[in-house]
Amino acid sequence: MLSAFRAGTGRNQPSNTKFIFGPAVWLRGLIRPAADHAIAYVDWSQQEFGIAAALSGDLAMMEAYSTKDPYLAFAKQAGAVPQDATKKSHAAVRDLFKGCALAVQYGMGASSLALKLNKPEAEARELLRLHRQTYPAFWKWSDGAVEYAMLHNKLWTVFGWPIQVGPKANPRSLANFPMQANGAEMLRLACSLATESGITVCAPVHDAVLVEGHLDEIADTVRQTQDAMEQASEIVLGGFKLRSDAKIITAPDRYMDERGIRMWNEVWALLKERGPAHPCDATCAFT
Repeated sequence: MLSAFRAGTGRNQPSNTKFIFGPAVWLRGLIRPAADHAIAYVDWSQQEFGIAAALSGDLAMMEAYSTKDPYLAFAKQAGAVPQDATKKSHAAVRDLFKGCALAVQYGMGASSLALKLNKPEAEARELLRLHRQTYPAFWKWSDGAVEYAMLHNKLWTVFGWPIQVGPKANPRSLANFPMQANGAEMLRLACSLATESGITVCAPVHDAVLVEGHLDEIADTVRQTQDAMEQASEIVLGGFKLRSDAKIITAPDRYMDERGIRMWNEVWALLKERGPAHPCDATCAFT
């Protein structure tokens, strides 16, 4: 059960105990394609940044997204790094500007950003100032959306999914609503387009889809999925296209999240050390 539309933004909100992407990340290793099949995790690249850029009409922000590394592009546009800087040469500065760009989408202030980056509040304020200076059209649109919502008690997506604003509304949640809610619209549309193209969609996952296909056809399956996701973004964002990345897992390998590999190996090492607990386990425990 996906619990579609359960969140106020229209996002799915499945049970963390019943949906494989809900519990600790190491348990995702339980995902494994059937024999002669493969699965692919296809996710939009910097989806929320792209949505914010397109819906606000901020040309500098859209240009940053088009570089394929909007966080480094933001640092360059703000004059914090030279134009020939790379992710490797200026990793620390890029991380700061990435943290700032992500924080802005959640309406985070200087104090919270300072804690997130483990930096002095003055440095966080300067990053936020640079963001406002670099992307003035975005800020005019974002501030305007929050003000409209507070005055008229409502806000909605490009397809009309509304949020009713009460007297205890959180301005930060309202600032984030356009990215989250339009992202949800985009995901639903992408799943529909992919399914209508004959693709087996195993699960939608926030800003990604898990799809399945025969081993010999998985490359085409990924291409069609990415086409569907690009088309969905183009429809929602009025012609602006978002990129996507794909991770393919072929049988007999498992889907693994890098953050959970160590724990997965620890658990399986303990299980092998313990040995089978029941006679039936001898043939099935370690397959």
